[in-house]
Amino acid sequence: MRAYRNPFPTVDVVIELGGRGEPGPVVLIERAGEPRGWALPGGFVDYGESVERAARREAAEETGLEVELVALLGVYSDPRRDQRQHNLSAVFAARAMGEPKAGDDAAGVGVFGLDELPEALCFDHGLILAHYRQWRAGLRPAAPVQS
Repeated sequence: MRAYRNPFPTVDVVIELGGRGEPGPVVLIERAGEPRGWALPGGFVDYGESVERAARREAAEETGLEVELVALLGVYSDPRRDQRQHNLSAVFAARAMGEPKAGDDAAGVGVFGLDELPEALCFDHGLILAHYRQWRAGLRPAAPVQS
């Protein structure tokens, strides 16, 4: 029998704080594990769990915020996006109110304007946030597919 290897399903969430008008700041976590740096809240989808439920769960676990999912920003599946293994991520745009607090896999939490993002972003989260900025401006982001 042939063994199959499949990518691991994950979610990431671009959490915007504030109202529904002008773009507000976004929440990033400082990763406690490797690779170190700033990242979007997110994680693995549990067996039997929808990606939407996983996105809300991961956001709550890592930031303490209950989020409203606004849109599916895209699916990011470049095999090189995570150096540990091949993960594919369903990325959601979300909004929340309140004060984020680091939890679960987060060593810290920060709130950043889209023009004031930290340089040490993990994975492909810089690309995702660039696409989010385009989407937020009413533009259609380029497809996340990389060859």
